[in-house]
Amino acid sequence: MTEKIIGLTEWFGTAPGQYLLDWEQAQFDLAAADLFGYNALQLGLPELDALRNNRMPHRWLALPEVLPPQPVSADGTPGGEGAARAALITDAAALPFPAACLDLVVLPHTLEFSADPHHVLREVERVLVPEGRVVISGFNPASLWGFRQGRSRFWERVGFQSTGGSDLYLPDAGEFIGPWRLRDWLRLLSFDLESDRYGCYRPAVRTDKWLQRTAWLDRAGARWWPIFGAVYFVVAVKRVRGMRLLGPAWKPRRAAAAAPVRVASRH
Repeated sequence: MTEKIIGLTEWFGTAPGQYLLDWEQAQFDLAAADLFGYNALQLGLPELDALRNNRMPHRWLALPEVLPPQPVSADGTPGGEGAARAALITDAAALPFPAACLDLVVLPHTLEFSADPHHVLREVERVLVPEGRVVISGFNPASLWGFRQGRSRFWERVGFQSTGGSDLYLPDAGEFIGPWRLRDWLRLLSFDLESDRYGCYRPAVRTDKWLQRTAWLDRAGARWWPIFGAVYFVVAVKRVRGMRLLGPAWKPRRAAAAAPVRVASRH
């Protein structure tokens, strides 16, 4: 029976965790490169540098707690290549920012590991400027990975562990949020869904050898069963209803129309 994985950080050190992390890093790089503004914030998951391709002048990483010292890699950077440094320690449900001050907020697996994910999303809506973006990634319950996780949790609830069926494949902390549920939350908070995509279609195996052997499923899954990927990626825009951008106050003067000439008739 394999060892039970209890945390997200530990899980990202496994072969499937690294496979998912690589896919998400590519998606964040692609999405963040074309988003402009002044202030961007990443909430959680320091293993992922979601803002490295973004060109906003102010970019921060916020974490819910202080991390232990990271090992120094061969190139001298803490935590290995691409490691992000936390700018502030804060609760995601109580951000230390005034209203309408951030242009971009990224939530890599932040909602599903929060005590009150809907409140976190409301807080993100508060700090975003009108037309600001929120980028969210999360585990998809409607996938091979989600099915295996749900089956293992069922065996845990009934107390059946003799065959190893209760060994969780994904981190056991948090509550996974389906993309359909997330879309409803975004709609209630006046967000418009700009794009969504799915990825990681390989089966729930633990070794890199079998992940490489089933690499062809990424192409097949994206074509034949796109909504059943192990992870989803959502970009949404904050809309402010009734707001209209005003142009210049002045208007070009038009030439006054000539007054009509009235000729009096003679009798």
